[in-house]
Amino acid sequence: MHDHHSHAGESRGLEVRLIGAIALNVLIVIAEFAGGLISGSLALLSDAVHNLSDVIALIIAYAARRLGRRPPSHRHTYGLGRVEVMAALFNSATILVVGTLIIRSAIYRLMHPSPILSGVMLAVAMVGLFANLFSVLLLKGHSHGDLNMRAAFLHLMQDTLSSVAVVIAALLSAWKYGPYLDPIVSILVIVLVLVSGWRLVRVAMHVLLEGTPEGLDLEELRRDVQQTAPGCDLHHVHVWELRPEHRILTAHLRVEDGPLSKLEPVMRKVRGRLHSRWKISHSTLEPEILGCGDTELLGSHSPPPSQA
Repeated sequence: MHDHHSHAGESRGLEVRLIGAIALNVLIVIAEFAGGLISGSLALLSDAVHNLSDVIALIIAYAARRLGRRPPSHRHTYGLGRVEVMAALFNSATILVVGTLIIRSAIYRLMHPSPILSGVMLAVAMVGLFANLFSVLLLKGHSHGDLNMRAAFLHLMQDTLSSVAVVIAALLSAWKYGPYLDPIVSILVIVLVLVSGWRLVRVAMHVLLEGTPEGLDLEELRRDVQQTAPGCDLHHVHVWELRPEHRILTAHLRVEDGPLSKLEPVMRKVRGRLHSRWKISHSTLEPEILGCGDTELLGSHSPPPSQA
């Protein structure tokens, strides 16, 4: 009970942090848009658009967490945990799109450098940088094992790095090659973040396609069950994730012939091992004595035999 209340309190605390990050990013968008128009800085205007995508990403992250906590229902028997993965996919996809647009703008600035009001640009860029850093600190430590929060955190990290580039460009704008520095730094930073965004897209797609969780070897899992419960064997095994760190397994469990009173302890032992060793939150085991005629690890996927 204490753990339940502690988890609920931690979840509510994270939602408050998300709301705070949303408010900060709204302020950044307003400040950078106005500052970009006044100073003539394309970097500030593009960063304002970038921060606007952060606002959308954080709102989606907040809504996804609220929906993901809803209990299972007759309509959604697994609950709405997948909403978080879908939100992460959308967020990471926008990272790729927005990052591409920023690189396009940076290339244009390299080809057509123009003078700017560096004082205004520096002041607004510093405000954006500190606000972004504070947003990152708000969500730091909450992005592990949660695709949804990782996507939102990536957005904030990308914006923080972009703000650093804008500050550097403003500080060195009077230098001979100053007008070229900001777009070059921006391209390098965005390329690095695009790589992370692409990795996040792949992870989210892997979860949505019900792929086997990373690092889980099905053959090793089968051998582990055989050693844990001698005489037993798993086949027709399927393992996937409802969302990261929430693994689900279904399998046929071949058991030795004997009274039913001995079956339940064996099933509990196997389920306990699956949970402790393989972090499988929910396992559905179909016990067999005579067998189903299919001993393949993944099953042959052939149709069941017709009944006479």
